[in-house]
Amino acid sequence: MSMASPTQPKRKERPCDACRKRKSRCVLEDDSPICVLCKFHGQECTFLQNPQSRKRKPPQDGNDTLTSKRRHSNSSSRPNRKPTGTQARVIKTSNGVDVEEYDDLDGPSLLKRTLGLQNANHSQYVGATRGLEPALSGHISLNGKNEVQLTHGVLRRVSSSDAFLLLPDPETQGYLEELDDLDAIEAIVSPHGKALTDLYFRIVFPSFPVVYKEAYLEKYNRSYREFSPPLLAAVYLLALQYWTYDENLSKATKPNVQELEKLARKSLGDTIHRPKLSTVQAGLLLLQHTDTDSAELTAQLVSVGYGLGLHLDASDWDIPDWEKSLRKRLGWSLYMQDKWTSLGSGRPALINSSNWALQPVMSYDFPETHEDDQEGSSEVVKGRILFSQMISLSEIVADILETLFTVKTTKAIANAGENGLAMILEKAKPVQLRLKEWFANLPECLSMEDTHIMKLSSVGYLRLAYIAAEITLHRRIFLALTPSTNPQLLKICRSVAHERFMFAIDFVQSLKPQHLSSFWYFASPQNFALIGVFGALLLSKASTVEEANFYKNKLREYRWILKINSENGARYMKPALALVDANMALLESTPRLAMPSPNNPSTYQSNDNESAVAAQGNSDDYAFSSSHLSVSSDFALPGQYSFDAPYYSDQHSIATSPTSYPQPSQAQVQDFNFGIGGEAGSWNF
Repeated sequence: MSMASPTQPKRKERPCDACRKRKSRCVLEDDSPICVLCKFHGQECTFLQNPQSRKRKPPQDGNDTLTSKRRHSNSSSRPNRKPTGTQARVIKTSNGVDVEEYDDLDGPSLLKRTLGLQNANHSQYVGATRGLEPALSGHISLNGKNEVQLTHGVLRRVSSSDAFLLLPDPETQGYLEELDDLDAIEAIVSPHGKALTDLYFRIVFPSFPVVYKEAYLEKYNRSYREFSPPLLAAVYLLALQYWTYDENLSKATKPNVQELEKLARKSLGDTIHRPKLSTVQAGLLLLQHTDTDSAELTAQLVSVGYGLGLHLDASDWDIPDWEKSLRKRLGWSLYMQDKWTSLGSGRPALINSSNWALQPVMSYDFPETHEDDQEGSSEVVKGRILFSQMISLSEIVADILETLFTVKTTKAIANAGENGLAMILEKAKPVQLRLKEWFANLPECLSMEDTHIMKLSSVGYLRLAYIAAEITLHRRIFLALTPSTNPQLLKICRSVAHERFMFAIDFVQSLKPQHLSSFWYFASPQNFALIGVFGALLLSKASTVEEANFYKNKLREYRWILKINSENGARYMKPALALVDANMALLESTPRLAMPSPNNPSTYQSNDNESAVAAQGNSDDYAFSSSHLSVSSDFALPGQYSFDAPYYSDQHSIATSPTSYPQPSQAQVQDFNFGIGGEAGSWNF
């Protein structure tokens, strides 16, 4: 048996000499004999030194230990526990002097006096029931720092009613590995870090502004080592999805996405123990890249967000104005993440409106107005409007979930028996009217037709989210229909469901390259899937063979659109394709429960004439309008496909038969290469 060379180790057995000395993970990229860090530092990757024996630290006197932990800088009241060795996070200045905190920088800096983005400290909100009472420190000073030194940190009062504990980062989990993680992350993308950063701000940032561009670039221009490792990695990961959009990058070898994601997840797990705004930023951006463990990670981020005070109105806080705007944008991004994760996973939402005091975003919260004129850039101003509208839609989705899908509501509807449908309709109507108003008031710049040459448009994810909200609402109603439902009410509900499904199919067919190639929100795969789920549900309740064949053909068309687009770069459609197949498999494995045709009232069981009259009244009260849905040459109004009663029976005559269907049209599939370089495996079913 031949002996292994000391320079050709078995990686599972031990790290290289340099990584062992750094106490960092030894990462091997592809089949390279040199690890990532040694390659980055341009040094030899050897395995010559024997492992050092572990030495126990001698017992220390308790008082000496406590004294060493209470040492603080004379120039500031900030907590100051520096780690041993060379692992302390310092800020490299242009004059060669290293400082620990941004407040100590010479000259102007956006990062001075921040609360949630300090270099060496993290913050915790002091809640009203916590075992610490900020009011005991007296009235807040108008000119002073409003900081009180405590045994293990600093109490910082940001307003007359709100205070935070500032705690030192050193000695928290994984802190000593941060610089090594940053070096490893940068080594994976080197020498393309700057180009990827520019790509991120060109394409992703305009529609999902969870970072403050000027502050991010201020840090990046000094050193990538000033960042939280998972944030740096998440920005690179999202930019890598658009690798081919940069002429120079497209000619180079693409970095290892899997290794970068591993480092992002590992370092995010560490930074949660010293949470900052960058922790939430990193988590939200990572969730735009992959749906792995999305519900679990979202729950962690919501908890971190509460600890950072992202649920509070920071308008009168003693922090920089730009941080107030960033907190507002970041807080609402976390809110949206919670609501759409709840809708997609079927789990209860974690953010409650009674504990949410964040003010609406305003135009001054988006100071970034520079439009990039490069080919394949997103429009900044449109992105800002899109982001604001997505927040408003998410608030309506929150009401849908709270009104119709809580455990108590579900139980009450089940216990209501035949009156369950009336209960659902009564609860659904106010929310449906809000959806109608939201859609009708969308700015013209967010129409599907408003696209420009060489510009990407993320309007598609907003329109898709609206469709998902409508489907969620009408899916709840449709599932409550039974053979004993009054024929007139049944006809209206079936017509509404059909029109919503056809509206969704037309939307998907209307997507242009500018939409398909742009940034899509993390919930888009599940929202595409909901269209297929709704179609399968309509097929399962078809009352005639002709109706069933119609929905089968439409689902086949829809599946084809998802398949051809996902194979040409629209990776966010691949999970939806898997879910469509899964639902069709479920449907085929069980006997179909056909819904009797409302054209044949004799098939329905009516208790008496009085109940029929009551049901007729309900149909008038709870019918919904589709008049707010616009018609265009390539984006048709659902009413064009109506085969049952329109929404308002007092405005439209019931002329068409529920068994009369238009012939399925040829799917308008666009077969082209979008150039999106994301890994298909990032979105798993």
